[in-house]
Amino acid sequence: MPVLTTHRLGEPCWVDFMSNDVAASRDFYSALFGWEARVSDDGQYGGYVTFHKNGHNVAGLGGAMGGSDAPNAWTTYLLVEDAESTEASVVAAGGQVFAPTMTVGDQGRLAVVGDPGGAAVGLWQAGQHRGYELAAEVGSIVWHELNARDFDAQVAFYSDIFGWKPAVLSDTEDFRYVTFGPSPDNPVGGVYDAAAVLPAGMPSSWLVYFGVDDVDAGAARVRELGGAVVREPWDSEFGRFCQVTDTTGGFFVLSSVMAG
Repeated sequence: MPVLTTHRLGEPCWVDFMSNDVAASRDFYSALFGWEARVSDDGQYGGYVTFHKNGHNVAGLGGAMGGSDAPNAWTTYLLVEDAESTEASVVAAGGQVFAPTMTVGDQGRLAVVGDPGGAAVGLWQAGQHRGYELAAEVGSIVWHELNARDFDAQVAFYSDIFGWKPAVLSDTEDFRYVTFGPSPDNPVGGVYDAAAVLPAGMPSSWLVYFGVDDVDAGAARVRELGGAVVREPWDSEFGRFCQVTDTTGGFFVLSSVMAG
């Protein structure tokens, strides 16, 4: 796959993991995906980590806000022109603010907001940092998925605020799903109506998929590294997948892709 130098406004451009044990998370993901970890600031584990594959940005890692009691989770960031004005638009549309807009040196500006279904999503206004440079290949992000508790309201929210033009993949009683991206034939993510499967009290959430060339071997490696398999590998018309957690309980999905 070509190296990405730009991302489309309103679509995912970055992912990072907020961990209450940055050192353990750094070691886990480096070993699982063969990523190189580069630590900012003073070089200590408390600094922000940028993961690289073949010299290209693929993901980030930082300390969880709130310390040891904070959830360990991946965050998807959507590219925006102006993080502060988008934050205001989110609030006006019924969302909430988890982390107000802040400046990250010359790298850009970010905020973390919640959509009307309670799912946390990041806003990224790019400066020197343009986002991940690899996608849809082994060792990189391949898919972003919103598990939505309030499907209709959330699809409308992202369409209004971020300019999505959702394409219906399925609209049956058992499976409602729309995709978004530059075209129905080239989607970058999707929204799943998860109201019937989310446990009571659990809000909507964004889920990240990472590419591996062998899902079963990837699942075995997760276990070797101290993570867990939540759902054993399964096949679908879209590929082979496995739901896993890392050593801190962070949830993500392994997805089959062809090795480049």
